[in-house]
Amino acid sequence: MMSRMPFLRCNERVLSVLVASEVLRPFTDKLCDRVAKLKVGHGLDEGVTVGPLINADAVRKVAAQVEDATIKGATVVTGGKSIENRFFEPTVLSDVDPSMLCCSQETFGPLVPLIPFSSPAEALSLANDSSAGLAAYLYSRDLGLAWRVAEGLEYGMVGVNEGVISSALGPFGGMKESGLGREGSKFGLDEYLEVKYICLGLGPTVDGLPGMP
Repeated sequence: MMSRMPFLRCNERVLSVLVASEVLRPFTDKLCDRVAKLKVGHGLDEGVTVGPLINADAVRKVAAQVEDATIKGATVVTGGKSIENRFFEPTVLSDVDPSMLCCSQETFGPLVPLIPFSSPAEALSLANDSSAGLAAYLYSRDLGLAWRVAEGLEYGMVGVNEGVISSALGPFGGMKESGLGREGSKFGLDEYLEVKYICLGLGPTVDGLPGMP
């Protein structure tokens, strides 16, 4: 399974979740079981796990993505509706394909589109078919395969069997339209440094000593 972290800060990070076709049904069932246990409401209320979106436009954006996906053939497995006061039901979509808005627009809402893949090569192609490239996540018991896929992902940060990858020791930054440069780690210091090149002439050749290269 590959993710381009569902429901983290109202899905700030996810564009889509790629799932191997042979495990799509059990994965979807288990995911929906977990989603059904999420409680939407005020963040200070006991037991609440999903809060409101930032404003009414954000709610309309999620609703528009769900509508676009269903018109193009996706199925709402759970959720799919807005709730008053800028809340939206945690939603899972199946039968999703890359032509749908939820695969190309950042959602910033509790929406998880599931895209099946039949091979690692297809998963890599689907994951890299994006103008953004900040972070990707993949899960596999085959660490050799996981490493090769991680190397092929066009993302600045990759989590392998780990969903929380931010660390002061790790360079934060992306590829493509996700920007240039890095923050954090020793590489983050590069933005504060000036590189200087000095070429020193050693003068004429001296007998018995090496000449200039």
